[in-house]
Amino acid sequence: MGYDSSLKELIGRVEESRPARLEAARRGEHFPAMSMDKRQDILRKFHPDFRADAKRAIIVGPNAGEIYPNEVADVLESLSRLDPDKVDLTRIDYDVDVLILGGGGAGCSAAIMAHEKGAGRILLATKLRLGDANTMMAEGGIQAADKENDSPAIHYLDVIGGGRFANVRELVRALVTDAPGVVAWLEDLGVMFDKTDDGTMRTLHGGGTSRKRMHSCADITGAEIMRTLRDEVENRPDIDVLEFAPAVELILDEERKCAGAVLFDMDREIYMVVRAKTTILATGGLGRLHILGFPTTNHYGATADGLVMAYRAGAELAFLGSTQFHPTGAIYPEQIVGLLITEKVRGAGAHVLNVDGEQFVYGLETRDVEASAIIRECTERGKGVPTPSGRLGAWVDTPMVDMLHGEGTVRRDFAGKYRMYANHGIYIEKEPVLVYPSVHYQNGGVLINADASCATLPNLYCAGEVAGGVHGENRLMGNSLLDVCVFGRRAGAGAAAATPSVTVGELSLNHVREWNQTLEADGIGTDRRSPVLLPDYRGTIS
Repeated sequence: MGYDSSLKELIGRVEESRPARLEAARRGEHFPAMSMDKRQDILRKFHPDFRADAKRAIIVGPNAGEIYPNEVADVLESLSRLDPDKVDLTRIDYDVDVLILGGGGAGCSAAIMAHEKGAGRILLATKLRLGDANTMMAEGGIQAADKENDSPAIHYLDVIGGGRFANVRELVRALVTDAPGVVAWLEDLGVMFDKTDDGTMRTLHGGGTSRKRMHSCADITGAEIMRTLRDEVENRPDIDVLEFAPAVELILDEERKCAGAVLFDMDREIYMVVRAKTTILATGGLGRLHILGFPTTNHYGATADGLVMAYRAGAELAFLGSTQFHPTGAIYPEQIVGLLITEKVRGAGAHVLNVDGEQFVYGLETRDVEASAIIRECTERGKGVPTPSGRLGAWVDTPMVDMLHGEGTVRRDFAGKYRMYANHGIYIEKEPVLVYPSVHYQNGGVLINADASCATLPNLYCAGEVAGGVHGENRLMGNSLLDVCVFGRRAGAGAAAATPSVTVGELSLNHVREWNQTLEADGIGTDRRSPVLLPDYRGTIS
């Protein structure tokens, strides 16, 4: 396939501007970063979070009155998938100490730690296969301040600044202080991090970082971490795993404490009741809701299920008014639209360019600012690169990576992307790639404490993307893989420690009945059902 003649002609403009840009890069010069005032201005004008038509107030539940993306409000204000009167809670299929919902990085980290801390009966239930999660799709790296010129305090300041100064401070403190130990833990488990010839960890910058602290495994860091965590879970026979068994509702007891969940067996199409002393929610994010119709970098199960279940059960949410759009999702060829082009490419020196081959933004602005700049270039300034299907995007000048760091760097450090594009006749060490922002990350989620316990629902723990407060209103690269491990481990440890003192009362789905009644009383007439479980592509998403 490759690029057609019109795009090859436009690549000529990139090549014409490259010698001067390359020489400047070799001198250590870069396109100037924006001032704080300019960053705020471009966010307000161009970031999707600030579009007037993007959000509405939610009417019911603990966060009533808060403004959420329309798609999020819709799934929250939906009827349950199940009829609570037809679920027999006296027929218990699984009775466990720790129930973990979700089999990605957070769920597996939680299961491993719960097991290490001596939890008795552990059940991990996941919607798809074990490891089918956004963790698998994360590419660029995991942050940890473990070099001499760095510290958790500096990491902390970067996270707070990147989050628009809105983060929950105690959660950021937990994230950055655990980070060096988490990277060491992952390496001990078998993760093959990139290293120099003398065995030193190789690290790079990410957007919004003041130090090179991005530890990576080529451009498949998430897949390598997920491989290791999944294998560790599977090699511990005391951890039971149910695949293709997503949770559809949390179960409470008569004191309105979390007491397990109702699972849906996707093979047999039946519900299963799990009673649990502690429950860990690790169900991931909302990317497959396609906020504002944007493409997404997310895996197919990312449909906000955990938010829906926790909210119905009375858990408070936080920071859901903000969604992260990754600035560089693929926009051509059509077969890969939305897929992530890791920030690590820009960290290695590839410039972001418009249709005229001009730099228009510093390549390592925070993700929200970088995305806004690309949207501005394609809309207000009319300098987007047109694709054959009528989309607009920007170039990422990937050949610069080899030119700056030596021939073969692209194939070594970005092997996954190299193969993906080569399958479509594009060779990224010689030709730039086309990108546009994609829905990437759920900045907010269920409000948690530093030990990963839910702030408002006893005996529930939350870890990973389903939890809110860590990243504020914008996440920095490399802090999601860190998040899933830090708070997955904390959730597993906390749940294991709590179980000896927990007594589960009579199981109940009264909160589901009350939810459906509240929707009707507040005039929300709807036939929508959630959790969504899997996205429906029979119609509208482009």
